[in-house]
Amino acid sequence: MTRVRLENIVKEYDSVDQVTLTGYKNPPALHDVSLEIKDGETMSIVGPSGCGKSTMLKVVAGLEFPQKGHIFYNDFDITQIKPQDRGVGMVFQDYALYPTMKGKGNLAYYFEMHEQSKEEMEVRVKQTAKLMGVDFELLLSRLPDTLSGGEKQRVAIARCIVRDPLVFLMDEPIVNLDAKRREQTRIEIKKLLRKFTITTLYVTHDQQEAVFMGDRITVMRNGSIEQVGTFDDLYYSPANLFVATFIGTPPLNVLSVEITDGHVIMQGGRWQLPPGLANAIQSGKMRLGVRPEGWQLNAPDGIFLPISHIERIPTERAAFIHGSLLESHVIAVASLEQPEINRIAITPDWERVYFFEAEGEGVIHTPGVPDFF
Repeated sequence: MTRVRLENIVKEYDSVDQVTLTGYKNPPALHDVSLEIKDGETMSIVGPSGCGKSTMLKVVAGLEFPQKGHIFYNDFDITQIKPQDRGVGMVFQDYALYPTMKGKGNLAYYFEMHEQSKEEMEVRVKQTAKLMGVDFELLLSRLPDTLSGGEKQRVAIARCIVRDPLVFLMDEPIVNLDAKRREQTRIEIKKLLRKFTITTLYVTHDQQEAVFMGDRITVMRNGSIEQVGTFDDLYYSPANLFVATFIGTPPLNVLSVEITDGHVIMQGGRWQLPPGLANAIQSGKMRLGVRPEGWQLNAPDGIFLPISHIERIPTERAAFIHGSLLESHVIAVASLEQPEINRIAITPDWERVYFFEAEGEGVIHTPGVPDFF
């Protein structure tokens, strides 16, 4: 079991202006990043493109070295240790299999490079094939070009497992698969991670995949960590407006409002706050956040939302109502049987609302994780 700890990691890249040929520094790819992944934990890493997810993985793997900070496996500082000596198993989105080697050859290559015996190699390959499940041994006799995307990824994962790694590093391992195979492979990877309880960093741009795979989730932006926690932590108690709008599908509705005399006032109408919330929120300008499922529809004190279109999702047994208030796009969840109408009265469910600063991203109020969790 291995605990991975990053302390104040800074990673910068220099660039050259192609016109003046002068060098300059880009904004840090990783800026003062500190994170701890517990023994046997799977930590999902999510964030927008270019936020530093893959760079973090490379730094942990030793493929990149930070300018500042330290990386620890348990209490051992491995910051300057070469990647081949770190005991990591890395799975890439493009599989990175040796094309001229059959599946078994890809698994055995590690033992050949480390001059280990053929007998030891045969035992480890056989054990790994058994652990990988039904029909995996059939893949060992085939070249990568004859395998499907999902089968290639199974071989790539087995190649990591066979070396008995201390840490798994997965960089969007199923992004290149079609939807059906992605779902199947995701389930297989999850089963394997539970079976081996290997400490894992799992990078993905898909938040649903992050929720499914990770025991906890790290949200990144511009090379920094915004928040670490379970999905419920991030969803119901976000650290700031960015996390609140990034986590959740469809995203959080955000409206500019003003609180006056216990009322939420906006152009087009007002809502009255319940007494408890009115006492907790000071008057002034701020931003109101409401999840799509957090609207009460056809409420008597509602503000009318002009409807642009209704998106029906039969598999979810729900419809998404789309409209605009104050030039802000608003989405509300309704029943699948919602009739086609031009407008609908909406009121926030006050037990599920968020308030943020009018300027900046600071949190004023969040609903917190519901009691039924």
